[in-house]
Amino acid sequence: MRRIILAAVLVALAVGACQPSGTTASNDESPRWYRGNLHTHSLWSDGDDFPESIVGWYKGHGYDFIALSDHNVLAVGDKWIDVIQGTPRFEAYQKYLAEYGDAWVDSEASGETLRVRLKTLEEYRTLFEDPGRFLIISSEEISDHFEDKPIHVNATNVAELIDPQGGGSVQEVLQNNIDAVLEQRERTGRPMFPHINHPNFMWALTAEDLIAVEGERFFEVYNGHPLVHNLGDDQRPGMDRLWDIVLTERLARGGEILYGLATDDAHNYHETRPNLANPGRGWVMVRASALTPEALIEALEAGDFYAATGVELEDVSRQDQTLTVQIRPKEGVTYRTLFIGTRRGYTPPQEIAGGTDQAAVTRLYSDEIGEVLAEVEGTSPSYTFTGDELYVRAKIVSSRLKDNEPDGEYETAWTQPVVP
Repeated sequence: MRRIILAAVLVALAVGACQPSGTTASNDESPRWYRGNLHTHSLWSDGDDFPESIVGWYKGHGYDFIALSDHNVLAVGDKWIDVIQGTPRFEAYQKYLAEYGDAWVDSEASGETLRVRLKTLEEYRTLFEDPGRFLIISSEEISDHFEDKPIHVNATNVAELIDPQGGGSVQEVLQNNIDAVLEQRERTGRPMFPHINHPNFMWALTAEDLIAVEGERFFEVYNGHPLVHNLGDDQRPGMDRLWDIVLTERLARGGEILYGLATDDAHNYHETRPNLANPGRGWVMVRASALTPEALIEALEAGDFYAATGVELEDVSRQDQTLTVQIRPKEGVTYRTLFIGTRRGYTPPQEIAGGTDQAAVTRLYSDEIGEVLAEVEGTSPSYTFTGDELYVRAKIVSSRLKDNEPDGEYETAWTQPVVP
């Protein structure tokens, strides 16, 4: 059954998937860049603020779309929360009440506890959505596990709640949840897609897990939560290295490309500190023909977007055998672009004798995987293919440190891999 579902979905995506990064599917409208966050939490699960306050923050900070992806729940139905005086939640409630007023806020006293009803997506979207200017996308973070390993998959533009699917191994749990999203897409005809969240959170997922999974073409190359180990450690790869391993092994076998997203994974909205999961750390810039779920997903699946933590791009394009990036400069900031890829004929991975649970990997990978093929300074870097690359992607790093960044990184942008 899984292969039937995957085949149907992949056929539907084939036209978009064959387009190189930096191109756009043909349409009647001129495409433009839209800024959005696909991973955010509210009081519907373990976020610490009301949905309206969160959406208002993103809209007020120049975002064009937002997806509130709470754990194993959609913002539908009747949900009340307890608010106790003297707690941070009570302070959040006071701010919420001051901004939206008694006529909007539903609350009732129950002894010393105040009960507040959370508004549904269909209720609060009326306050913010503006055709062509701001969009809210239905989303869910399907939060599952195998033994002590958390396995989280976002479902973007989901129509119905998807329960965690479970399974007998890390890879089986991951595959089952991805299949559930693809099944709903095929059954309903509604465009939606799964993406793999923060692989290094509690060191849950390995490169091998992402190589093996079918039907998944998105993962988080950057996640703004302070506990997700974007940079890896001495034994385990960071997200850039993991991306290159997965791309190389998939493409060398004729498999699917993997695209990289940047997200906030925001949970904390009242204090701003590097050790809190604050908003505004990572986002995607999607070049789409319209600000609709359909157009955004079409562009995402065509690879016509980039991930960012501060660097802005004017354009990403491929002409003949040259990949070119146009960076939007900021005063006093310099830029260094790394064109990264793997050449055909790379040294294959080596098995680790006896395996190692500590390193959470099953094989050792050559430095030929994810080589820096060229390094270019300036705001108009380009790379000309030599013909032996499996893929090439660009990572643009600025000289400006990112504000409130857990890992002390510089502002960055990641373009999507191009297959020559």
